[in-house]
Amino acid sequence: MRLNSVLVIGGGIGGLTAAIALRRKGYPVEIIEKDASWTVYGVGIIQQFNVVRAMGTLGLLEEYLAEAFGFDLTEMFAPTGQKIAEFPTPRLAGEQYPSNAGIRRTDLQRVLATRAKELGVGVRLGVTAETLADDGEGVDVGFSDGSRGRYDIVVGADGVFSRTRAQILPDAQTPRYTGQWVWRYNFPQPPDLQGIRIFTGPHSAGLVPLGKGLMYMFLLSQEEPEFRLAKEGAAAVMRSRTRGTAPQIAALAEQITDDDGVVGRPLQTVFVDGAWHKGRVVLIGDAVHACTPHLAQGAGLAIEDGVVLADELEKADDPQSAFAAFQERRFDRAKFIVVNSVRIGDSQMGKIGNLDMADLNRRTIALMAQPI
Repeated sequence: MRLNSVLVIGGGIGGLTAAIALRRKGYPVEIIEKDASWTVYGVGIIQQFNVVRAMGTLGLLEEYLAEAFGFDLTEMFAPTGQKIAEFPTPRLAGEQYPSNAGIRRTDLQRVLATRAKELGVGVRLGVTAETLADDGEGVDVGFSDGSRGRYDIVVGADGVFSRTRAQILPDAQTPRYTGQWVWRYNFPQPPDLQGIRIFTGPHSAGLVPLGKGLMYMFLLSQEEPEFRLAKEGAAAVMRSRTRGTAPQIAALAEQITDDDGVVGRPLQTVFVDGAWHKGRVVLIGDAVHACTPHLAQGAGLAIEDGVVLADELEKADDPQSAFAAFQERRFDRAKFIVVNSVRIGDSQMGKIGNLDMADLNRRTIALMAQPI
């Protein structure tokens, strides 16, 4: 399909990946991002084997791994701290490359943004799409700075609280709070941490190597809907959430001292069961399938979305056919991750019975290793 102009709404991981994939197909792309500073919080992110494979597809593998810590092993521990399972994961990008990677979000953002700009993607910051008028031949967009533009297609990659979703699919599912928060904090990386360590149970947590002398801890806690986190005293609040955790996690609590280093977020989830597009506007990433971090696949799904969308647009004769094919390829895969991520959190909060985490992890690895 020939496209003369593509607008991507949202300059996060999903939006940047889609822009890169589309430019590699030869499509002119412009990104708008509402955050004028275009910043991300500086803790880490787990990137599993399917993401490493996708980075190879995007031609970004060397630059990406230069900023990351590669590893092949996932270890699982009981609440007592005893190791109960380990999962070697496949090297999908080639035997010379690691299976998984831990990377700081700031580094990942820089790698993606640098490549997008190298490919000629236009980026406008501090701008939102106020109106979308689709006449069947194109989309007229009115921007918050008073300017206007016309595009062949629009890609909504604007996150779990997507304004694009609300504009084109006002009756679609909306985000809901799951009852948990996730806490993240960076620490020095010990020499023996060569892969991710997951600590199961009601006080779930994990340690992820990032390289460059750093690792990060993630920690899940159950919080009332009205709970709010103030910046002042944030370190003390996070330390309090380590009570009852495995000994390896509790031992790190005294190092949580910097309020500015604490990142705490409520977990919001949404899955759009109906169409992910309307006319010439399509949604990707958290805008249609925001999952909790329990299976570490939120960013991975968004990255895969960008690759698949570009692939289907290149093959199709019209946008609607491409969008339908994109959704067909992504729907079951994304739904599995969203549904089971939420189930894990519900189990941790005692809302449902205990899950066989080892079995679920094996099934997730098998699914995500399949071609996209």
